[in-house]
Amino acid sequence: MSAAVGTGDGAGSLSNDIVLLFMPFPERPEWTDRIFKRYGLRVRWVNSIREDKSVISAAELGPEFDGVTLLCTYMPPPAELIPKVRFVQLTSAGADKWLSHPKYQEKSTVFCTSNGVNSPQIAEWVIGAWLSHQHHFSRYHEHMKKGFWESPFATHVQDSTSLRIGILGYGAIGRQCARLANALGMEIFAYTRNERPTPESRRDDSYCVPGTGDPDGLLPTKWFHGPARAAVNAFLREGLDLLVICLPLTAETRHVVGEEQLAILGATRRGFVANVGRGGHVDQEALVRALEEGSIRGAALDVADPEPLPADHPLWRAPNLLITPHVSWRTDVLWDRLLDIIAINLGRLAGGKPLINVVNRELHY
Repeated sequence: MSAAVGTGDGAGSLSNDIVLLFMPFPERPEWTDRIFKRYGLRVRWVNSIREDKSVISAAELGPEFDGVTLLCTYMPPPAELIPKVRFVQLTSAGADKWLSHPKYQEKSTVFCTSNGVNSPQIAEWVIGAWLSHQHHFSRYHEHMKKGFWESPFATHVQDSTSLRIGILGYGAIGRQCARLANALGMEIFAYTRNERPTPESRRDDSYCVPGTGDPDGLLPTKWFHGPARAAVNAFLREGLDLLVICLPLTAETRHVVGEEQLAILGATRRGFVANVGRGGHVDQEALVRALEEGSIRGAALDVADPEPLPADHPLWRAPNLLITPHVSWRTDVLWDRLLDIIAINLGRLAGGKPLINVVNRELHY
């Protein structure tokens, strides 16, 4: 992956290409006009959300795909609709929905993620959930309904200064979590799949919203690495108060936090778990047991397995748990950031320059 240094204005033409933007918001005519004038690129835009808020599937489209060579979307369309596509800009930070798709198997087709556009709002969700738990906001919300003024000495409160946050997956989201945690005075431990021993290797090469994140990788006190569970366990044994999971979901990372890992987390400082990766990262049965036994202090999940989470699922009844319906990515400026990264990559494509957020076909992120 290459770092973004500009919009790619100027050199190159995409006049022989057609791009289809199949995304859940109305067309921005000023954006499509600018892209056409700059690169000669024919732009088609389909809002995937109907007026009644129902979702249009890619399989429902037909002529919109005719001749399309560049595609921006989240869910994969049927392979027969996109035979000429040579570049796919995903609107998600991960590629897990595409792994078995025939187009993904074509190594000549370039896939890029939107990694980085979600970082500020997801990091706010993580730290907000953590602070809400630490300061008992849900408890006081219930007291409000009853008009009950509790004694200030009735509960134990621990502020964040000098506590430890462990970030499992130190990418764009993890780095912004670190930035916010650093402002709270927390000690930051970072975990990556591959070793990052040098200052250069610790730099972030993904899309970054200006003024956010940890671009140079300077915030962690300590770095950990390795795909094996033993390496993850060593990371957890450092005594983490808050564990943030923001990994891509792969065969390696499925149930990366299970019964053994929760036991380690609980044995030191009764850590709190925040999962904003995918539901499959956590063994949910083991999490329910840990919460019921009180071996960890609590958890916050914005993702579940499956989604939507069935109404009778045990997670709904687990104590000290916050569940939100995969909404931490929401923000009113998300689409502006997404169009920015699309424009950057279109410009680089036109100019024959390295793209940003290119998916590694071996690791699938």
